[in-house]
Amino acid sequence: MNSIWRFLVLWIIYLRVLSDGASRPALVNIGSIFTFDTINGKVAKIAMDAAVEDVNADPNVLVGSKLVITPCDVNFSGFLGIIGALKFMETDTVAIIGPQNSVMAHVLSHLANELQVPMLSFTATDPTLSALQYPFFVQTSPSDSFQMAAIAEMVSHYSWREVIAVFTDDDHGRNGIGALGDKLAERRCRISHKVPLPADPDIKRDEITDALIKVGLMESRVIVLHTYNRSGIIFLPRICNQCKEFSHCVRTHLIHQGKKLSSLDGSELSNGSIGLNTFGLYAYDTVWIIAHAVEVFFDQGGNISFSNDTNLNNVQGGALHLEAMSVFDGGDRLMNNIMNINMTGLTGQVRYNSERSLIQPAFDIINVIGTGYRQIGYWSNYSGLSVVSPEILYTKPANRSSSSQKLHSVIWPGETPTTPRGWVFPNNGKQLTIGVPYRVGFREFVSQVKGTDTVKGFCIDVFLAAINLLPYGLPYKFVPYGDGRKNPNYDELVRMITTNDFDAVVGDVAIVTNRTKIVDFTQPFIESGLVVVAPVRKLNSNPWAFLRPFTPMMWAVTAIFFLVVGAVVWVLEHRMNDEFRGPPKQQVVTILCLEVELLHVLSTPKMVYQGSVSLFLIGKLDLYAKKLDFFWFSFSTLFFAHRENTISTLGRLVLIIWLFVVLIINSSYTASLTSILTVQQLSSPIKGIESLVSGTAPIGYQTGSFAINYMIEELNIPKWRLVELGSPEEFAKALESGKVAAVVDELPYVDLFLSNQCKFAIIGPEFTKSGWGFAFPRDSPLAVDMSTAILTLSENGDLQRIHDKWLMRRACTSQSTELESDRLHLSSFWGLFLICGVACFLALLVYLIMMIRKFYRHYPKESNPSSQGSSRSARLQTFLSFVDEKAERGRSKRKYSVDEERGDESRIASKRKQTETSPDSHENGIAHTNQQLT
Repeated sequence: MNSIWRFLVLWIIYLRVLSDGASRPALVNIGSIFTFDTINGKVAKIAMDAAVEDVNADPNVLVGSKLVITPCDVNFSGFLGIIGALKFMETDTVAIIGPQNSVMAHVLSHLANELQVPMLSFTATDPTLSALQYPFFVQTSPSDSFQMAAIAEMVSHYSWREVIAVFTDDDHGRNGIGALGDKLAERRCRISHKVPLPADPDIKRDEITDALIKVGLMESRVIVLHTYNRSGIIFLPRICNQCKEFSHCVRTHLIHQGKKLSSLDGSELSNGSIGLNTFGLYAYDTVWIIAHAVEVFFDQGGNISFSNDTNLNNVQGGALHLEAMSVFDGGDRLMNNIMNINMTGLTGQVRYNSERSLIQPAFDIINVIGTGYRQIGYWSNYSGLSVVSPEILYTKPANRSSSSQKLHSVIWPGETPTTPRGWVFPNNGKQLTIGVPYRVGFREFVSQVKGTDTVKGFCIDVFLAAINLLPYGLPYKFVPYGDGRKNPNYDELVRMITTNDFDAVVGDVAIVTNRTKIVDFTQPFIESGLVVVAPVRKLNSNPWAFLRPFTPMMWAVTAIFFLVVGAVVWVLEHRMNDEFRGPPKQQVVTILCLEVELLHVLSTPKMVYQGSVSLFLIGKLDLYAKKLDFFWFSFSTLFFAHRENTISTLGRLVLIIWLFVVLIINSSYTASLTSILTVQQLSSPIKGIESLVSGTAPIGYQTGSFAINYMIEELNIPKWRLVELGSPEEFAKALESGKVAAVVDELPYVDLFLSNQCKFAIIGPEFTKSGWGFAFPRDSPLAVDMSTAILTLSENGDLQRIHDKWLMRRACTSQSTELESDRLHLSSFWGLFLICGVACFLALLVYLIMMIRKFYRHYPKESNPSSQGSSRSARLQTFLSFVDEKAERGRSKRKYSVDEERGDESRIASKRKQTETSPDSHENGIAHTNQQLT
């Protein structure tokens, strides 16, 4: 039974094979369009023939059919390429390999779209050919967009910012350089100049020489050459001899698969004329792509059939037989199979992404050394620049961080390991025209020597020192800008760079926002910022100087709290402390003496220590009070040793908080008074830019400065308040006469002005931050090189020496430019006063509750409705008397409390009488307790 089933299965398979073979054509026709008289054409033809032989010899591919390639040699002619493609369309051609260049590919792609015949090319690498405009065109090698991305990343890796693009002026060259420009822009680089080459295959050497002369006149020394072999063979030797900068190239990275061309051992390529290159490998794989796609097409049940194109029915083509051209019915399906291909060829994995580009494109980075070369790294679309091969990186997560972008060391032209700058000032370049401000005031910064063209000053010396550090010569000439009667407008001076009147501006030019939008500045060579200058007067010492540390409000609140705290302590201590009893005059004196002693002790550390000892010897008869004495002693020993001893817990709590407040106030007062009496103070009615903005006084500014625009636009100061001043002398005169209340100017000018003007000072801090720099056109490499030179001057100390030479003055250096120190205001201490006030209130509240509780326990409420009004008044008087009466301490007090609890009225009255007749009993008890403690 099993044998029968096996026979049936085999019979079905046999019938399926026979039916497939019957439905498949004997021949699958493919066309190829190339110029076979070129290196790439010769290699491609040999490789494609070898691939066809291998495909036909493989029993697993195109079973029952044979692949046939019909070549068409166009001999560099686009017209012949069109004719050849039309001839292929007259026959049953399912695909075309080619054309060889991108220009012809753009034309023939329209024909492929019309007749739905897939066109595959491994040499037409124009990035725009992958657009949706060409749905039947396939690039079987990496597009130029990936190659340009690799070049752009190398340019950025070596910190170059500009390149010169030399290219063949056709679709292939222009679109490739367009892709390069886009990739450079992503990395904030750019193409500074484009040098086109004729697209004529018979390009002349003179035309190459003319292009090289153009390159030699340009500043950039990074040249990207994008052309064909025939032009490159002529151009490269000349550029290597002239520019001395040819060093790198990129080469398509191929993954070695260990696969061998069974029908091609290389003997045909090793005849002394050509060798198997990258395009030969891609040609071989392209044939296999078509073979696998056709195989899948047949497995899907597809038939190779053609139908007439209705658009060509009325076209009489003569010998061309245009009406014979037909549409490939299965073109869409075959094209879809090509896009879904997943095979491993001689060039590695062949697979396409959704953008119809090969996945994982990669290039080798080659360091050319004379006639030899060495590989220094790789570039892949997956991980960028790396010294690790892409095959290894594909197994790891993608990493495009800047730290992972690495290449091996490079031997640059001249056999040096130092990376070239990529930019030089051309030897035959024109002389730079440098604008300098023709100043009237503050001539120490920039000035023109009368009767000569010589310019001098601090800014000029910095510029000359910087250009001396450049590794190339810089021809220049200074051109003063201004009429010599007043300082020029610096915004207009900088704007003249954009109109090509000046190639640069050197001088005291502030780096501000509106200027950075139109030019590039170097690194600042001096710090700057707007400050306020105003007249000041000295605050001499006087008999009332001791009042100056505190404001009047601070003095008033402090005095009030002294009285309030004293009164609170008196209330809390009055019933049980003999020292707080007696006539009202005596109690007022006691309170004031307590406060004075507190201040005295706080300022005398020795008495703090002695007071702590005397306080410790006070007897405590109440057990509960004794438990709290430890904390009381611990804190109070930090502060005082006054004569009046506090007894109640609430009184001590209030007093210790107040002592802390007094300690802070006393320390702050001492420090402030010391500063006032020992440091020279200056005073001005102007307190800073805020007081100027809120006031109505006139404000001076320097002619040509950006300060006027800043005050009008940013600070909203009306223009009628602003007074133009042209020189330091005008500054001083206007400030002394009151013409202006203050002057707003940049810090370097103000420092120089104050070096010999001791009646004025800077009020408040800088309210803007900027610096001075040299201005150059946008994207000028000189700005970068000069910035590096300025940093070098700063690091080696030359910049400071130039500053001291021109700007160091000592006429008023002994005078402090600091204004009067701020006095101590209530706002600095209100937190302490709040804590102390809250403590006083809570202590009084607790004390009042305790007194009410004791009063009701001692005097129960009498119920007599007939005399309710008089009873309330009498009871209030009784409560006040109760609060005012002397409370007993010690044993008698505890017995008294027990008697109260028992309600023995007679014994209570007896105790009171004994207390009143024996006023010294309490003092004797204290003495006895002190003796016991001693």
